[in-house]
Amino acid sequence: MRYPLLHTLRRAGYIASHDEYEGSLSPYRRAKKAWQRRIVLQSAIKDAIFMALGIVAAGFGLKGFLLPNAFIDGGVTGISLLLAELTALTLPTLLVLINAPFIVLGYFQVGRAFALKSAVAICGLAYAVAVLPYPLITHDKLLIAVFGGFFLGLGIGFSVRGGAVIDGTEILAIYLTRKSSLSVGDVILGFNIIIFSVAAYLLSVETALYAILTYFAASKAVDFILEGIEEYTGVTIISSRSEEIRRMIIHTLRRGVTIYSGKRGFGKRGEREAEIDIIYTVITRLEVSRLQQEVDAIDPHAFVVMASIKDTKGGMIKKRPHKMLH
Repeated sequence: MRYPLLHTLRRAGYIASHDEYEGSLSPYRRAKKAWQRRIVLQSAIKDAIFMALGIVAAGFGLKGFLLPNAFIDGGVTGISLLLAELTALTLPTLLVLINAPFIVLGYFQVGRAFALKSAVAICGLAYAVAVLPYPLITHDKLLIAVFGGFFLGLGIGFSVRGGAVIDGTEILAIYLTRKSSLSVGDVILGFNIIIFSVAAYLLSVETALYAILTYFAASKAVDFILEGIEEYTGVTIISSRSEEIRRMIIHTLRRGVTIYSGKRGFGKRGEREAEIDIIYTVITRLEVSRLQQEVDAIDPHAFVVMASIKDTKGGMIKKRPHKMLH
């Protein structure tokens, strides 16, 4: 190899090869590169839309509900709201300053693209709160706590769908879970308990209680955005009549199935190693009862295991097929 550095750069994709300069790529490779560029562009546009929606929604929750009424939330946003009440600094400034260390932490823990997107999202939120003319919706404390948290949660959820965060609490939680035996939920819960306790001491117990309500509303809104309305259930079925159950799922429920080859390890009649087909399928939670009924009609002794699934991609879940292959 006369030019090893040049060859290395070409293999890494930093410069084009001689064939690419000559335009002699095969039709397949040209089509593949065009498809990859299209996927990257579509993903970038989708992420930008989600981030923009998150910024607008979170700004509405902050400026339309929480900030004018001296309410706070959990997480880094809650710290920013609390300090905005106790100091002369504005909320947009505090959002950027307090989240900055978490963005740096996210750069090392998650990646450069994530940190860059999060920095853009947080700066965008600060700009929206400072500039956009959000209307003041209500002074009712219950409505402020519920809907302020709801819109803030929508903003956080949309931002996460776009590959960024507008609240650095999750980044801190990921970092601490790698350094200890705590879970992400444990870290976030402990972090928010400290915030609410400080709010109760510096402001009032009533404010802290409303902050807890705001936090729960926000967390439910985040779950709604990230997990969606429809929940899915993964079902594993072990039965001696697996072929009948497979045909029932395909032709009656019109769902796809995956067959695993397995062996029974222990049954009601004792230890025995018998080969058996294991069925796996994914259905909506509205179809669980019907699946159980149909399986019981075929084999009442079938072993059925169910597990919740947040989301699926592809397969025969989102849209039922019009024609079935026999």
